[in-house]
Amino acid sequence: MLIRLLRSHLKPYRKSIAVLIVLQLLSTLANLYLPTLNADIIDNGVVKGDTGYILTTGGVMIGVTVVGILCQIGAVYLGARSAMALGRDVRASVFSRVQTFSAREAGHFGAPSLITRTTNDVQQVQMLVLMTFTLMVAAPIMCVGGVIMALNQDVPLSGLLLVIVPVLAAVVGSIIVRMRPLFRSMQERIDGVNRVLREQITGIRVIRAFVKDTHERERFGVANNRLKDVGMRAGSLMSMMFPLVMAVVNLSSVAVMWFGAHRIDSGGMQIGALTAFLSYLMQILMSVMMATFMFMMVPRAEVCAERIQEVLETDTTVVPPLAGLRDLDRHGHLELRGVEFRFPGADAAVLRDIDLVARPGQTTAVIGSTGSGKSTLLNLVPRLVDVTAGQVLVDGKDVRELDPEVLNRAVGLVPQRPYLFSGTVRSNLRWGDPDATDEQLWHALEVAQARDFVEGLPEGLDAPIAQGGTNVSGGQRQRLAIARTLIRRPEIYLFDDTFSALDYATDARLRAALSRETAEATVVIVAQRVSTIRDADRIVVLDEGRVVGSGTHHELMETNETYREIVLSQLTEEEAA
Repeated sequence: MLIRLLRSHLKPYRKSIAVLIVLQLLSTLANLYLPTLNADIIDNGVVKGDTGYILTTGGVMIGVTVVGILCQIGAVYLGARSAMALGRDVRASVFSRVQTFSAREAGHFGAPSLITRTTNDVQQVQMLVLMTFTLMVAAPIMCVGGVIMALNQDVPLSGLLLVIVPVLAAVVGSIIVRMRPLFRSMQERIDGVNRVLREQITGIRVIRAFVKDTHERERFGVANNRLKDVGMRAGSLMSMMFPLVMAVVNLSSVAVMWFGAHRIDSGGMQIGALTAFLSYLMQILMSVMMATFMFMMVPRAEVCAERIQEVLETDTTVVPPLAGLRDLDRHGHLELRGVEFRFPGADAAVLRDIDLVARPGQTTAVIGSTGSGKSTLLNLVPRLVDVTAGQVLVDGKDVRELDPEVLNRAVGLVPQRPYLFSGTVRSNLRWGDPDATDEQLWHALEVAQARDFVEGLPEGLDAPIAQGGTNVSGGQRQRLAIARTLIRRPEIYLFDDTFSALDYATDARLRAALSRETAEATVVIVAQRVSTIRDADRIVVLDEGRVVGSGTHHELMETNETYREIVLSQLTEEEAA
């Protein structure tokens, strides 16, 4: 997964990577040449007392060092720029893919996991790429070059490398194999911490209202400790790696000095060559240590890449048509024909055999007990989810065949839990129409019964709105969401229990104003409150996902027992009549 992710997202930066590899090659060759020059100074300059040779060779060493430094600077710059660009591109790809998800896919992953995958997981992959470009590219070059240069200094002594390198590789490999499952568990537990934290921040008022502060602290502590435990186990393995590697390195140095001293004593090797061999041994082992450091990061980055790729390879169940219809009559005629909706793996369908027609100029209300499928029914119209059987038709065209932009212009949904974005009142209202004038904004606010409280704010339309609209009340949030949809002026208005947070007087004024504003449009209202929908032209009663009644308020009171039970649970016989 990691290789596939990097291959697909590093293609635009192939030229920079090629230049980076060349610069790393030149920098590493410069570093490999320095011990040989140092050996020449010892054997041909210091031993023979040739000061001129020492100065000349020393000047060459300075030049080689400068070239190596400049090449390394260029390589690090290109590596950092490519790695940061990769992180940006992967984050953008994940975000774009999530934007296409229907409610089904978003619910499958969950918001905390999607946030972790877009931030922490991408960061782990990005850091691996950065370290690869700055360290790992040079490691194999230095290792191979060091072996060649060591052989050039003394072949018999180089036999030690046949023991040292495999031992070091075995030590590193045994630790890395144990670290990979721990890193997967660590990322999953980061999801868990994010989930608990998100719930606690979002539900802070409920937590305080029920005095559950201690319970939530304990709940967060459990999630936090689970992450700590995995981190401790992974950290313990990581902490073992460097002492073991350094032990191998130091024992190797002792072995080289021991056998090298015997080689010098027998006349088979010079002092300068032993010094150079020790330098090359250190370079070889340093390259292995750099690779070791990288291998510590690879398991976690590999797990993160799998999680990222899982999002990128998940296709939405709400697939836009390749050539969507754009020639919609836009009269606002809505029809649900034989509709069924079933969640994946569910034993029973949420909606079954739904037939419903909503016409322009009429208000159609949907009522039913909790869990009867009212909100799901509305979500089918703007294609937040797709039917599993049957058809949803807008002006005679199946919504699955319409261009998404055309469908979104024709349908305006005010959800059950209206969401406002951080910004101002003006910026939130202009989600309905970016080109709306202030006059249009104030008119929409007046119809939604929100003008008074917006005018009461010191900044008016420029009053700040916190993320989620948490700095306004539930009723104010609902009215702003209604105004946002009114500015859009669609042909079909869908109100999903939108008036639940309003008092009866505001509810009545709002419905009266809406009836004038939407006189020529199709209006579908889902509500729990009978007073909100009793004057609708047609009321549809849902029970366990089926339509069990349809008609006006008075007709249903006489003929439908389900509707009658709902009404009498809220009103007396006299009020209902």
